[in-house]
Amino acid sequence: MSGILTWSLMPPSLPVIALGAYLLGSIPFGLLLTALSGQGDIRRIGSGNIGATNVLRTGRKGLAAATLLLDAFKGLLAVLLAEALSPHDTALCLSVAGCAAVVGHCFPIWLRFRGGKGVATGIGVFWGMCWPVGLLCTLLWLAGVRLSRISSVGALLAFLAAPFLMVAFSLAPIMSARPIAAACITLLILLRHYGNIARLCSGTEPRVGQK
Repeated sequence: MSGILTWSLMPPSLPVIALGAYLLGSIPFGLLLTALSGQGDIRRIGSGNIGATNVLRTGRKGLAAATLLLDAFKGLLAVLLAEALSPHDTALCLSVAGCAAVVGHCFPIWLRFRGGKGVATGIGVFWGMCWPVGLLCTLLWLAGVRLSRISSVGALLAFLAAPFLMVAFSLAPIMSARPIAAACITLLILLRHYGNIARLCSGTEPRVGQK
Protein backbone atom coordinates (compact mmCIF):
# COMPACT_ATOMS: atom_id res chain seq x y z
CA MET A 1 0.00 0.00 0.00
CA SER A 2 2.81 2.42 0.85
CA GLY A 3 4.37 1.87 -2.57
CA ILE A 4 1.11 2.75 -4.34
CA LEU A 5 0.69 5.84 -2.17
CA THR A 6 4.21 6.91 -3.09
CA TRP A 7 3.26 7.03 -6.75
CA SER A 8 0.06 8.98 -6.01
CA LEU A 9 1.84 11.80 -4.15
CA MET A 10 3.66 13.68 -6.92
CA PRO A 11 6.37 16.11 -5.76
CA PRO A 12 6.05 19.58 -7.35
CA SER A 13 9.52 19.29 -8.88
CA LEU A 14 8.77 16.01 -10.65
CA PRO A 15 7.71 17.46 -14.07
CA VAL A 16 10.88 19.57 -14.21
CA ILE A 17 13.04 16.58 -13.29
CA ALA A 18 11.31 14.44 -15.91
CA LEU A 19 11.77 17.05 -18.64
CA GLY A 20 15.41 17.63 -17.76
CA ALA A 21 16.12 13.88 -17.74
CA TYR A 22 14.38 13.45 -21.10
CA LEU A 23 16.47 16.23 -22.67
CA LEU A 24 19.67 14.81 -21.20
CA GLY A 25 18.80 11.33 -22.45
CA SER A 26 18.00 12.66 -25.91
CA ILE A 27 21.58 13.80 -26.61
CA PRO A 28 22.57 11.60 -29.62
CA PHE A 29 26.20 10.91 -28.77
CA GLY A 30 26.59 8.23 -31.45
CA LEU A 31 25.44 10.61 -34.15
CA LEU A 32 27.55 13.49 -32.86
CA LEU A 33 30.75 11.47 -32.44
CA THR A 34 30.60 9.83 -35.85
CA ALA A 35 29.86 13.16 -37.55
CA LEU A 36 32.67 14.97 -35.73
CA SER A 37 35.14 12.19 -36.60
CA GLY A 38 34.33 12.40 -40.31
CA GLN A 39 32.41 9.12 -40.48
CA GLY A 40 29.28 10.81 -41.81
CA ASP A 41 25.73 10.21 -40.65
CA ILE A 42 25.56 7.00 -38.60
CA ARG A 43 21.89 6.70 -39.57
CA ARG A 44 23.02 5.86 -43.12
CA ILE A 45 25.23 3.00 -41.93
CA GLY A 46 24.26 -0.57 -41.03
CA SER A 47 21.01 -0.72 -39.11
CA GLY A 48 20.67 3.08 -39.04
CA ASN A 49 20.69 3.01 -35.24
CA ILE A 50 22.54 5.73 -33.30
CA GLY A 51 23.82 3.35 -30.61
CA ALA A 52 27.26 1.87 -29.96
CA THR A 53 26.60 -1.42 -31.77
CA ASN A 54 25.92 0.36 -35.03
CA VAL A 55 28.81 2.78 -34.48
CA LEU A 56 31.03 -0.31 -34.24
CA ARG A 57 30.05 -1.14 -37.82
CA THR A 58 32.08 1.86 -38.96
CA GLY A 59 35.17 -0.06 -37.86
CA ARG A 60 36.03 2.58 -35.26
CA LYS A 61 36.15 0.68 -31.97
CA GLY A 62 37.16 3.80 -30.06
CA LEU A 63 34.10 5.67 -31.28
CA ALA A 64 31.87 2.74 -30.37
CA ALA A 65 33.35 2.56 -26.87
CA ALA A 66 32.97 6.32 -26.39
CA THR A 67 29.35 6.14 -27.55
CA LEU A 68 28.64 3.29 -25.16
CA LEU A 69 30.17 5.08 -22.18
CA LEU A 70 28.54 8.44 -22.91
CA ASP A 71 25.11 6.89 -23.48
CA ALA A 72 25.43 5.04 -20.17
CA PHE A 73 26.73 8.13 -18.41
CA LYS A 74 23.75 10.26 -19.42
CA GLY A 75 21.42 7.70 -17.85
CA LEU A 76 23.50 7.64 -14.68
CA LEU A 77 23.74 11.44 -14.58
CA ALA A 78 19.98 11.88 -15.02
CA VAL A 79 19.35 9.73 -11.94
CA LEU A 80 22.08 11.33 -9.83
CA LEU A 81 20.84 14.84 -10.64
CA ALA A 82 17.27 13.85 -9.80
CA GLU A 83 18.44 12.44 -6.48
CA ALA A 84 20.30 15.64 -5.68
CA LEU A 85 17.43 17.93 -6.69
CA SER A 86 14.48 16.02 -5.25
CA PRO A 87 13.39 17.56 -1.94
CA HIS A 88 10.66 15.01 -1.21
CA ASP A 89 10.29 11.46 -2.50
CA THR A 90 13.78 10.66 -3.75
CA ALA A 91 12.96 7.13 -4.96
CA LEU A 92 10.05 8.34 -7.06
CA CYS A 93 11.98 11.26 -8.56
CA LEU A 94 15.03 9.24 -9.56
CA SER A 95 12.82 6.45 -10.96
CA VAL A 96 10.88 8.90 -13.12
CA ALA A 97 14.15 10.55 -14.20
CA GLY A 98 15.56 7.16 -15.18
CA CYS A 99 12.54 6.28 -17.29
CA ALA A 100 12.55 9.74 -18.90
CA ALA A 101 16.24 9.47 -19.80
CA VAL A 102 15.70 6.14 -21.59
CA VAL A 103 12.64 7.53 -23.39
CA GLY A 104 14.75 10.52 -24.43
CA HIS A 105 17.40 8.24 -25.92
CA CYS A 106 14.83 6.13 -27.76
CA PHE A 107 12.69 9.05 -28.94
CA PRO A 108 14.86 12.22 -29.10
CA ILE A 109 13.02 15.34 -30.14
CA TRP A 110 16.09 16.50 -32.10
CA LEU A 111 15.92 13.48 -34.44
CA ARG A 112 12.16 13.46 -35.01
CA PHE A 113 11.79 10.89 -32.23
CA ARG A 114 13.92 8.31 -34.06
CA GLY A 115 16.64 7.32 -31.64
CA GLY A 116 18.43 4.29 -30.29
CA LYS A 117 17.30 1.23 -28.40
CA GLY A 118 18.17 2.43 -24.92
CA VAL A 119 20.42 -0.39 -23.74
CA ALA A 120 23.47 1.57 -22.56
CA THR A 121 21.34 4.41 -21.18
CA GLY A 122 19.12 1.94 -19.34
CA ILE A 123 22.07 0.20 -17.74
CA GLY A 124 23.46 3.59 -16.73
CA VAL A 125 20.10 4.33 -15.09
CA PHE A 126 20.31 1.08 -13.13
CA TRP A 127 23.78 2.05 -11.88
CA GLY A 128 22.30 5.27 -10.52
CA MET A 129 19.19 3.68 -9.02
CA CYS A 130 20.94 0.75 -7.35
CA TRP A 131 24.57 0.10 -8.21
CA PRO A 132 24.53 -3.68 -7.53
CA VAL A 133 21.73 -4.00 -10.08
CA GLY A 134 23.71 -1.89 -12.53
CA LEU A 135 26.78 -4.05 -12.00
CA LEU A 136 24.91 -7.34 -12.42
CA CYS A 137 23.07 -6.11 -15.52
CA THR A 138 26.39 -5.01 -17.00
CA LEU A 139 27.91 -8.44 -16.30
CA LEU A 140 24.87 -10.24 -17.73
CA TRP A 141 25.00 -8.10 -20.85
CA LEU A 142 28.73 -8.68 -21.34
CA ALA A 143 28.38 -12.41 -20.70
CA GLY A 144 25.49 -12.71 -23.15
CA VAL A 145 27.41 -10.85 -25.85
CA ARG A 146 30.61 -12.80 -25.23
CA LEU A 147 28.92 -16.21 -25.36
CA SER A 148 26.62 -15.53 -28.31
CA ARG A 149 28.55 -12.77 -30.17
CA ILE A 150 25.14 -11.11 -30.56
CA SER A 151 24.55 -7.75 -28.89
CA SER A 152 20.79 -8.12 -28.58
CA VAL A 153 21.13 -11.41 -26.68
CA GLY A 154 23.14 -9.71 -23.95
CA ALA A 155 20.74 -6.78 -23.82
CA LEU A 156 17.65 -8.94 -23.54
CA LEU A 157 19.24 -11.12 -20.87
CA ALA A 158 20.25 -8.12 -18.75
CA PHE A 159 16.94 -6.29 -18.95
CA LEU A 160 14.73 -9.32 -18.39
CA ALA A 161 16.60 -9.85 -15.12
CA ALA A 162 16.59 -6.18 -14.10
CA PRO A 163 13.14 -5.89 -12.42
CA PHE A 164 13.78 -8.97 -10.29
CA LEU A 165 17.26 -7.78 -9.35
CA MET A 166 15.84 -4.39 -8.41
CA VAL A 167 13.41 -6.01 -5.98
CA ALA A 168 16.16 -8.14 -4.46
CA PHE A 169 18.92 -5.55 -4.11
CA SER A 170 17.01 -2.34 -3.40
CA LEU A 171 15.10 -4.08 -0.58
CA ALA A 172 11.94 -2.52 -2.00
CA PRO A 173 8.44 -3.99 -2.38
CA ILE A 174 7.59 -5.07 -5.90
CA MET A 175 5.06 -2.25 -6.30
CA SER A 176 7.45 0.51 -5.21
CA ALA A 177 9.12 3.07 -7.45
CA ARG A 178 12.42 1.42 -8.36
CA PRO A 179 11.09 -2.04 -9.40
CA ILE A 180 8.22 -0.47 -11.35
CA ALA A 181 10.66 1.85 -13.13
CA ALA A 182 12.93 -1.11 -13.95
CA ALA A 183 9.94 -3.01 -15.35
CA CYS A 184 8.87 -0.03 -17.47
CA ILE A 185 12.39 0.38 -18.86
CA THR A 186 12.56 -3.36 -19.60
CA LEU A 187 9.24 -3.22 -21.44
CA LEU A 188 10.48 -0.32 -23.57
CA ILE A 189 13.73 -2.15 -24.35
CA LEU A 190 11.80 -5.25 -25.41
CA LEU A 191 9.56 -3.19 -27.68
CA ARG A 192 12.59 -1.48 -29.23
CA HIS A 193 14.11 -4.91 -29.88
CA TYR A 194 11.09 -6.48 -31.57
CA GLY A 195 12.97 -6.69 -34.87
CA ASN A 196 15.99 -8.24 -33.17
CA ILE A 197 13.78 -10.79 -31.43
CA ALA A 198 12.23 -11.75 -34.76
CA ARG A 199 15.69 -12.16 -36.33
CA LEU A 200 16.89 -14.20 -33.36
CA CYS A 201 13.96 -16.55 -33.86
CA SER A 202 14.75 -16.87 -37.57
CA GLY A 203 18.51 -17.18 -37.00
CA THR A 204 19.36 -14.10 -39.04
CA GLU A 205 20.44 -11.69 -36.29
CA PRO A 206 23.90 -10.23 -37.16
CA ARG A 207 26.82 -10.77 -34.81
CA VAL A 208 28.96 -8.11 -33.15
CA GLY A 209 31.37 -6.48 -35.60
CA GLN A 210 29.54 -7.82 -38.65
CA LYS A 211 29.10 -5.13 -41.27
